[in-house]
Amino acid sequence: MTDFPANARAAEQAMRTVFPPTPLQRNDHLSERYGAEILLKREDLSPVRSYKLRGAFNAMRKVVGGASAPPRFVCASAGNHAQGVAFMCRHFGVKGAIFMPVTTPQQKIGKTRKFGGDAIEIHLTGDYFDDTLTAAQGYCAEVGGHFLPPFDDADVIEGQASVAVEIEMQHGGAPDRIVMPVGGGGLSAGVRSYFGTRCAFTLAEPSGGACLAAALRAGAPVRLDHVANFADGAAVARIGDRTFARLADLDPGATLTIDEDRLCTTMLEMLNIEGIVLEPAGALAIDALKDLADEIRGKTIICVASGGNFDFERLPEVKERAQRYSGVKKYFILRMPQRPGALKDFLQILGPEDDIARFEYLKKSARNFGSVLIGIETSHADNFIALERALNAAGFDHRDITDDPVLAEFLI
Repeated sequence: MTDFPANARAAEQAMRTVFPPTPLQRNDHLSERYGAEILLKREDLSPVRSYKLRGAFNAMRKVVGGASAPPRFVCASAGNHAQGVAFMCRHFGVKGAIFMPVTTPQQKIGKTRKFGGDAIEIHLTGDYFDDTLTAAQGYCAEVGGHFLPPFDDADVIEGQASVAVEIEMQHGGAPDRIVMPVGGGGLSAGVRSYFGTRCAFTLAEPSGGACLAAALRAGAPVRLDHVANFADGAAVARIGDRTFARLADLDPGATLTIDEDRLCTTMLEMLNIEGIVLEPAGALAIDALKDLADEIRGKTIICVASGGNFDFERLPEVKERAQRYSGVKKYFILRMPQRPGALKDFLQILGPEDDIARFEYLKKSARNFGSVLIGIETSHADNFIALERALNAAGFDHRDITDDPVLAEFLI
Protein backbone atom coordinates (compact mmCIF):
# COMPACT_ATOMS: atom_id res chain seq x y z
CA MET A 1 0.00 0.00 0.00
CA THR A 2 1.35 3.41 -0.94
CA ASP A 3 2.02 5.99 1.75
CA PHE A 4 -0.02 8.92 0.44
CA PRO A 5 1.24 11.54 2.95
CA ALA A 6 4.87 10.57 2.27
CA ASN A 7 4.29 10.77 -1.49
CA ALA A 8 2.64 14.16 -1.12
CA ARG A 9 5.61 15.42 0.90
CA ALA A 10 7.97 14.13 -1.80
CA ALA A 11 5.92 15.93 -4.46
CA GLU A 12 6.00 19.16 -2.45
CA GLN A 13 9.75 18.91 -2.02
CA ALA A 14 10.30 18.27 -5.72
CA MET A 15 8.28 21.29 -6.80
CA ARG A 16 10.45 23.61 -4.71
CA THR A 17 12.87 23.58 -7.63
CA VAL A 18 10.16 25.27 -9.70
CA PHE A 19 8.28 27.70 -7.44
CA PRO A 20 8.20 28.67 -3.75
CA PRO A 21 5.37 27.80 -1.35
CA THR A 22 2.33 30.03 -1.61
CA PRO A 23 1.72 32.20 1.48
CA LEU A 24 -0.54 31.29 4.38
CA GLN A 25 -1.78 34.66 5.63
CA ARG A 26 -3.96 35.70 8.54
CA ASN A 27 -6.77 37.92 7.29
CA ASP A 28 -7.61 40.56 9.89
CA HIS A 29 -10.81 41.67 8.16
CA LEU A 30 -12.35 38.18 8.09
CA SER A 31 -10.99 37.23 11.51
CA GLU A 32 -12.67 40.25 13.11
CA ARG A 33 -15.94 39.64 11.28
CA TYR A 34 -16.28 36.00 12.32
CA GLY A 35 -14.57 36.11 15.72
CA ALA A 36 -12.16 33.44 14.57
CA GLU A 37 -8.60 33.04 13.37
CA ILE A 38 -9.10 33.09 9.60
CA LEU A 39 -6.08 32.32 7.42
CA LEU A 40 -5.99 32.30 3.64
CA LYS A 41 -3.89 29.83 1.68
CA ARG A 42 -3.07 32.08 -1.28
CA GLU A 43 -3.02 29.78 -4.29
CA ASP A 44 -3.92 32.86 -6.31
CA LEU A 45 -0.27 33.88 -5.81
CA SER A 46 1.25 30.84 -7.53
CA PRO A 47 3.13 31.45 -10.82
CA VAL A 48 -0.05 30.71 -12.80
CA ARG A 49 -2.41 32.21 -10.18
CA SER A 50 -3.95 28.86 -9.24
CA TYR A 51 -3.05 25.53 -7.63
CA LYS A 52 -3.41 23.64 -10.90
CA LEU A 53 0.28 23.66 -11.76
CA ARG A 54 0.91 21.42 -8.73
CA GLY A 55 -0.93 18.44 -10.15
CA ALA A 56 0.45 19.08 -13.62
CA PHE A 57 3.99 19.17 -12.25
CA ASN A 58 3.64 15.96 -10.25
CA ALA A 59 2.06 13.99 -13.08
CA MET A 60 4.52 15.25 -15.68
CA ARG A 61 7.66 14.75 -13.58
CA LYS A 62 6.85 11.07 -13.19
CA VAL A 63 6.36 10.58 -16.92
CA VAL A 64 9.43 12.60 -17.87
CA GLY A 65 11.54 10.85 -15.25
CA GLY A 66 10.55 7.41 -16.46
CA ALA A 67 10.61 7.85 -20.22
CA SER A 68 13.62 7.64 -22.49
CA ALA A 69 11.97 10.03 -24.89
CA PRO A 70 9.33 12.26 -23.27
CA PRO A 71 6.05 12.06 -25.20
CA ARG A 72 3.89 14.96 -26.26
CA PHE A 73 1.58 15.92 -23.42
CA VAL A 74 -2.04 16.62 -24.27
CA CYS A 75 -4.80 18.25 -22.24
CA ALA A 76 -8.22 19.79 -22.70
CA SER A 77 -9.05 22.90 -20.68
CA ALA A 78 -10.39 26.40 -20.97
CA GLY A 79 -8.73 27.71 -17.86
CA ASN A 80 -6.32 27.03 -15.03
CA HIS A 81 -5.40 23.46 -15.96
CA ALA A 82 -4.32 24.63 -19.42
CA GLN A 83 -2.08 27.29 -17.91
CA GLY A 84 -0.55 24.86 -15.43
CA VAL A 85 0.23 22.32 -18.14
CA ALA A 86 1.65 25.02 -20.41
CA PHE A 87 3.92 26.30 -17.64
CA MET A 88 5.22 22.83 -16.88
CA CYS A 89 5.78 21.93 -20.54
CA ARG A 90 8.17 24.83 -20.81
CA HIS A 91 9.79 23.93 -17.46
CA PHE A 92 10.44 20.31 -18.43
CA GLY A 93 11.39 21.17 -22.01
CA VAL A 94 8.71 18.91 -23.50
CA LYS A 95 6.08 19.52 -26.15
CA GLY A 96 2.45 19.98 -25.30
CA ALA A 97 -0.83 20.23 -27.18
CA ILE A 98 -3.55 22.15 -25.38
CA PHE A 99 -7.12 21.94 -26.67
CA MET A 100 -9.47 24.78 -25.76
CA PRO A 101 -13.07 25.54 -26.82
CA VAL A 102 -13.49 28.05 -29.62
CA THR A 103 -15.44 30.21 -27.15
CA THR A 104 -12.47 30.56 -24.75
CA PRO A 105 -11.78 34.26 -23.99
CA GLN A 106 -8.68 35.66 -25.67
CA GLN A 107 -7.27 36.60 -22.26
CA LYS A 108 -7.07 32.94 -21.24
CA ILE A 109 -5.67 31.87 -24.60
CA GLY A 110 -3.03 34.58 -24.39
CA LYS A 111 -1.97 33.63 -20.85
CA THR A 112 -1.72 29.95 -21.79
CA ARG A 113 0.45 30.83 -24.79
CA LYS A 114 2.61 33.11 -22.63
CA PHE A 115 3.25 30.40 -20.02
CA GLY A 116 4.01 27.71 -22.59
CA GLY A 117 5.89 29.68 -25.21
CA ASP A 118 7.33 27.57 -28.02
CA ALA A 119 6.82 24.39 -26.01
CA ILE A 120 3.10 24.24 -26.70
CA GLU A 121 0.58 24.41 -29.49
CA ILE A 122 -2.98 25.52 -28.89
CA HIS A 123 -5.91 23.94 -30.71
CA LEU A 124 -9.24 25.79 -30.62
CA THR A 125 -12.03 23.33 -31.32
CA GLY A 126 -15.64 22.79 -30.26
CA ASP A 127 -18.20 25.19 -28.84
CA TYR A 128 -18.58 23.10 -25.68
CA PHE A 129 -15.99 21.46 -23.44
CA ASP A 130 -17.20 17.91 -24.10
CA ASP A 131 -16.48 18.43 -27.81
CA THR A 132 -13.05 19.82 -26.96
CA LEU A 133 -12.27 16.87 -24.70
CA THR A 134 -13.25 14.36 -27.38
CA ALA A 135 -11.02 16.10 -29.92
CA ALA A 136 -8.08 16.19 -27.46
CA GLN A 137 -8.38 12.50 -26.60
CA GLY A 138 -8.61 11.58 -30.28
CA TYR A 139 -5.51 13.60 -31.10
CA CYS A 140 -3.65 12.09 -28.15
CA ALA A 141 -4.35 8.56 -29.38
CA GLU A 142 -3.34 9.53 -32.91
CA VAL A 143 0.08 10.91 -31.96
CA GLY A 144 0.78 8.49 -29.11
CA GLY A 145 0.85 11.30 -26.55
CA HIS A 146 0.27 11.30 -22.82
CA PHE A 147 -3.08 12.71 -21.73
CA LEU A 148 -3.14 14.85 -18.58
CA PRO A 149 -6.57 14.84 -16.86
CA PRO A 150 -7.40 18.00 -14.91
CA PHE A 151 -8.34 16.17 -11.69
CA ASP A 152 -9.22 12.48 -11.98
CA ASP A 153 -5.70 11.09 -11.86
CA ALA A 154 -3.74 9.61 -8.95
CA ASP A 155 -0.61 11.68 -9.62
CA VAL A 156 -2.63 14.88 -10.06
CA ILE A 157 -4.41 14.27 -6.74
CA GLU A 158 -1.05 13.62 -5.08
CA GLY A 159 0.33 16.85 -6.52
CA GLN A 160 -2.62 18.91 -5.30
CA ALA A 161 -2.04 17.44 -1.82
CA SER A 162 1.13 19.54 -1.68
CA VAL A 163 -1.20 22.37 -0.63
CA ALA A 164 -1.84 20.40 2.57
CA VAL A 165 1.87 19.73 3.09
CA GLU A 166 2.58 23.46 2.95
CA ILE A 167 -0.32 24.25 5.29
CA GLU A 168 1.03 21.77 7.84
CA MET A 169 4.52 23.28 7.71
CA GLN A 170 3.39 26.90 7.69
CA HIS A 171 0.77 26.50 10.40
CA GLY A 172 2.72 24.06 12.51
CA GLY A 173 0.10 21.32 12.26
CA ALA A 174 -3.53 20.95 11.27
CA PRO A 175 -6.07 23.76 11.86
CA ASP A 176 -9.53 23.24 13.33
CA ARG A 177 -11.11 23.35 9.87
CA ILE A 178 -10.10 23.68 6.23
CA VAL A 179 -12.57 25.21 3.76
CA MET A 180 -11.98 24.44 0.09
CA PRO A 181 -13.74 24.78 -3.24
CA VAL A 182 -14.79 21.67 -5.16
CA GLY A 183 -14.97 21.21 -8.90
CA GLY A 184 -13.74 17.86 -10.12
CA GLY A 185 -12.38 17.09 -6.66
CA GLY A 186 -8.61 16.93 -7.20
CA LEU A 187 -7.73 19.54 -4.57
CA SER A 188 -10.23 18.40 -1.94
CA ALA A 189 -9.38 14.72 -2.42
CA GLY A 190 -5.67 15.43 -2.06
CA VAL A 191 -5.88 17.71 0.97
CA ARG A 192 -8.38 15.52 2.80
CA SER A 193 -6.36 12.36 2.11
CA TYR A 194 -3.29 14.04 3.58
CA PHE A 195 -4.86 15.37 6.79
CA GLY A 196 -7.35 12.54 7.30
CA THR A 197 -9.26 13.02 10.55
CA ARG A 198 -6.86 15.59 12.01
CA CYS A 199 -9.20 18.46 11.16
CA ALA A 200 -12.73 19.15 9.96
CA PHE A 201 -13.49 19.98 6.35
CA THR A 202 -16.06 22.10 4.56
CA LEU A 203 -16.22 21.76 0.79
CA ALA A 204 -17.92 24.55 -1.15
CA GLU A 205 -19.50 24.13 -4.59
CA PRO A 206 -21.24 26.62 -6.89
CA SER A 207 -25.00 26.10 -7.03
CA GLY A 208 -24.72 25.75 -10.79
CA GLY A 209 -22.32 22.79 -10.52
CA ALA A 210 -22.79 20.94 -7.24
CA CYS A 211 -21.54 17.59 -8.52
CA LEU A 212 -20.09 16.39 -5.19
CA ALA A 213 -23.36 16.90 -3.32
CA ALA A 214 -25.17 15.02 -6.08
CA ALA A 215 -22.67 12.16 -5.90
CA LEU A 216 -22.97 11.92 -2.11
CA ARG A 217 -26.76 11.70 -2.41
CA ALA A 218 -26.54 9.01 -5.10
CA GLY A 219 -23.64 7.12 -3.54
CA ALA A 220 -21.66 7.38 -6.79
CA PRO A 221 -20.63 10.05 -9.30
CA VAL A 222 -23.55 11.26 -11.43
CA ARG A 223 -23.68 13.70 -14.33
CA LEU A 224 -25.58 16.91 -13.73
CA ASP A 225 -28.19 17.77 -16.36
CA HIS A 226 -27.08 21.40 -16.48
CA VAL A 227 -23.99 23.30 -15.35
CA ALA A 228 -23.76 27.08 -15.06
CA ASN A 229 -20.29 28.21 -16.06
CA PHE A 230 -20.02 31.47 -14.10
CA ALA A 231 -17.69 29.86 -11.54
CA ASP A 232 -15.86 28.16 -14.39
CA GLY A 233 -12.97 26.94 -12.24
CA ALA A 234 -15.40 24.73 -10.29
CA ALA A 235 -18.20 24.22 -12.83
CA VAL A 236 -17.92 20.47 -13.42
CA ALA A 237 -20.79 18.22 -14.51
CA ARG A 238 -19.45 15.05 -12.92
CA ILE A 239 -16.96 14.59 -10.11
CA GLY A 240 -14.11 12.19 -10.89
CA ASP A 241 -14.23 8.51 -9.98
CA ARG A 242 -10.83 8.58 -8.28
CA THR A 243 -11.49 11.83 -6.48
CA PHE A 244 -14.92 10.69 -5.28
CA ALA A 245 -13.44 7.48 -3.91
CA ARG A 246 -11.46 9.67 -1.49
CA LEU A 247 -14.50 11.77 -0.58
CA ALA A 248 -17.32 9.21 -0.57
CA ASP A 249 -17.38 8.83 3.22
CA LEU A 250 -17.98 12.54 3.81
CA ASP A 251 -21.02 13.58 5.78
CA PRO A 252 -23.24 15.42 3.25
CA GLY A 253 -23.37 18.23 5.81
CA ALA A 254 -19.69 18.88 5.08
CA THR A 255 -20.63 20.30 1.67
CA LEU A 256 -22.08 23.74 1.02
CA THR A 257 -23.77 24.94 -2.14
CA ILE A 258 -22.95 28.59 -2.81
CA ASP A 259 -25.25 30.95 -4.68
CA GLU A 260 -23.26 32.50 -7.54
CA ASP A 261 -24.82 35.94 -7.04
CA ARG A 262 -23.83 35.91 -3.36
CA LEU A 263 -20.37 34.80 -4.44
CA CYS A 264 -20.09 38.06 -6.38
CA THR A 265 -20.54 40.07 -3.19
CA THR A 266 -17.52 38.27 -1.70
CA MET A 267 -15.42 38.86 -4.82
CA LEU A 268 -16.12 42.58 -4.65
CA GLU A 269 -15.55 42.69 -0.90
CA MET A 270 -12.13 41.03 -1.19
CA LEU A 271 -11.19 43.32 -4.07
CA ASN A 272 -12.39 46.59 -2.51
CA ILE A 273 -11.39 45.97 1.11
CA GLU A 274 -8.38 43.65 0.85
CA GLY A 275 -7.11 44.34 -2.67
CA ILE A 276 -7.25 40.60 -3.43
CA VAL A 277 -8.31 39.62 -6.94
CA LEU A 278 -10.12 36.29 -6.98
CA GLU A 279 -11.86 34.41 -9.74
CA PRO A 280 -15.34 33.09 -8.84
CA ALA A 281 -14.10 29.60 -7.91
CA GLY A 282 -11.25 31.17 -5.95
CA ALA A 283 -13.72 33.01 -3.70
CA LEU A 284 -15.93 29.99 -2.89
CA ALA A 285 -14.18 29.04 0.35
CA ILE A 286 -14.27 32.59 1.69
CA ASP A 287 -17.93 33.03 0.80
CA ALA A 288 -18.73 29.76 2.59
CA LEU A 289 -17.74 31.39 5.90
CA LYS A 290 -21.11 33.18 5.84
CA ASP A 291 -22.82 29.82 6.32
CA LEU A 292 -20.35 28.69 8.99
CA ALA A 293 -20.40 31.75 11.24
CA ASP A 294 -21.94 29.97 14.23
CA GLU A 295 -19.62 26.95 13.96
CA ILE A 296 -16.26 28.65 13.57
CA ARG A 297 -16.28 31.31 16.29
CA GLY A 298 -13.10 31.05 18.38
CA LYS A 299 -11.52 28.48 16.06
CA THR A 300 -8.69 28.46 13.53
CA ILE A 301 -9.97 28.20 9.96
CA ILE A 302 -7.93 27.98 6.77
CA CYS A 303 -9.65 28.94 3.53
CA VAL A 304 -8.01 27.95 0.26
CA ALA A 305 -8.15 30.88 -2.15
CA SER A 306 -7.78 28.58 -5.10
CA GLY A 307 -7.31 30.98 -7.99
CA GLY A 308 -7.07 34.57 -9.16
CA ASN A 309 -7.39 34.28 -12.93
CA PHE A 310 -10.07 36.92 -13.26
CA ASP A 311 -10.74 38.80 -16.48
CA PHE A 312 -11.64 42.36 -15.49
CA GLU A 313 -13.96 42.58 -18.47
CA ARG A 314 -16.27 40.48 -16.27
CA LEU A 315 -16.26 43.04 -13.47
CA PRO A 316 -19.49 44.79 -14.60
CA GLU A 317 -21.28 41.42 -14.54
CA VAL A 318 -19.91 40.66 -11.06
CA LYS A 319 -21.05 44.07 -9.79
CA GLU A 320 -24.47 43.63 -11.38
CA ARG A 321 -25.01 40.20 -9.82
CA ALA A 322 -23.79 41.40 -6.42
CA GLN A 323 -26.17 44.37 -6.46
CA ARG A 324 -29.12 42.22 -7.44
CA TYR A 325 -28.31 39.69 -4.70
CA SER A 326 -28.00 42.47 -2.12
CA GLY A 327 -31.35 43.90 -3.22
CA VAL A 328 -29.99 47.32 -4.13
CA LYS A 329 -30.69 46.99 -7.85
CA LYS A 330 -33.94 45.97 -9.49
CA TYR A 331 -35.44 45.88 -12.95
CA PHE A 332 -39.07 46.67 -13.70
CA ILE A 333 -41.37 46.62 -16.70
CA LEU A 334 -43.40 49.82 -16.26
CA ARG A 335 -46.56 50.81 -18.15
CA MET A 336 -46.13 54.50 -18.85
CA PRO A 337 -49.19 56.60 -19.90
CA GLN A 338 -48.57 58.18 -23.29
CA ARG A 339 -49.36 61.73 -22.28
CA PRO A 340 -47.24 64.82 -21.78
CA GLY A 341 -45.75 64.99 -18.31
CA ALA A 342 -46.04 61.26 -17.52
CA LEU A 343 -42.27 60.80 -17.36
CA LYS A 344 -41.94 63.86 -15.12
CA ASP A 345 -44.57 62.40 -12.78
CA PHE A 346 -42.62 59.17 -12.58
CA LEU A 347 -39.30 60.87 -11.87
CA GLN A 348 -40.84 62.74 -8.95
CA ILE A 349 -41.69 59.39 -7.34
CA LEU A 350 -38.02 58.39 -7.07
CA GLY A 351 -36.42 58.81 -3.67
CA PRO A 352 -33.26 60.84 -2.99
CA GLU A 353 -31.08 57.68 -3.00
CA ASP A 354 -32.64 56.11 -6.12
CA ASP A 355 -30.76 56.28 -9.39
CA ILE A 356 -31.89 55.20 -12.87
CA ALA A 357 -29.30 52.80 -14.28
CA ARG A 358 -31.23 51.80 -17.41
CA PHE A 359 -34.22 53.26 -19.26
CA GLU A 360 -35.69 52.00 -22.51
CA TYR A 361 -39.02 53.36 -23.73
CA LEU A 362 -40.94 52.30 -26.82
CA LYS A 363 -43.74 54.65 -27.79
CA LYS A 364 -46.70 52.99 -29.52
CA SER A 365 -48.78 55.48 -31.52
CA ALA A 366 -51.92 53.33 -31.41
CA ARG A 367 -51.87 52.75 -27.65
CA ASN A 368 -52.54 54.81 -24.57
CA PHE A 369 -49.64 53.23 -22.68
CA GLY A 370 -46.04 52.43 -23.58
CA SER A 371 -43.78 49.80 -22.02
CA VAL A 372 -40.63 50.88 -20.23
CA LEU A 373 -37.73 48.70 -19.13
CA ILE A 374 -36.18 50.46 -16.18
CA GLY A 375 -33.27 49.55 -13.94
CA ILE A 376 -32.94 51.32 -10.61
CA GLU A 377 -30.02 51.33 -8.18
CA THR A 378 -30.33 52.51 -4.60
CA SER A 379 -28.22 52.57 -1.46
CA HIS A 380 -30.46 50.38 0.73
CA ALA A 381 -32.74 47.49 -0.27
CA ASP A 382 -35.56 48.86 1.92
CA ASN A 383 -35.82 51.88 -0.39
CA PHE A 384 -37.60 49.69 -2.93
CA ILE A 385 -40.48 49.14 -0.49
CA ALA A 386 -41.16 52.87 -0.45
CA LEU A 387 -40.70 53.12 -4.22
CA GLU A 388 -43.22 50.39 -5.00
CA ARG A 389 -45.75 51.90 -2.61
CA ALA A 390 -45.35 55.24 -4.38
CA LEU A 391 -45.75 53.59 -7.79
CA ASN A 392 -48.97 51.89 -6.68
CA ALA A 393 -50.31 55.08 -5.15
CA ALA A 394 -49.63 56.99 -8.37
CA GLY A 395 -51.32 54.31 -10.48
CA PHE A 396 -48.20 53.17 -12.34
CA ASP A 397 -48.65 49.52 -13.32
CA HIS A 398 -45.31 47.74 -12.91
CA ARG A 399 -43.76 44.28 -12.74
CA ASP A 400 -40.51 43.36 -10.98
CA ILE A 401 -38.54 41.12 -13.39
CA THR A 402 -35.26 41.06 -11.44
CA ASP A 403 -35.60 37.40 -10.48
CA ASP A 404 -37.40 36.24 -13.61
CA PRO A 405 -34.67 34.14 -15.30
CA VAL A 406 -36.23 34.21 -18.78
CA LEU A 407 -37.04 37.89 -18.97
CA ALA A 408 -33.87 38.92 -17.15
CA GLU A 409 -31.66 36.96 -19.54
CA PHE A 410 -33.48 38.29 -22.61
CA LEU A 411 -33.89 41.92 -21.60
CA ILE A 412 -31.00 42.54 -19.18
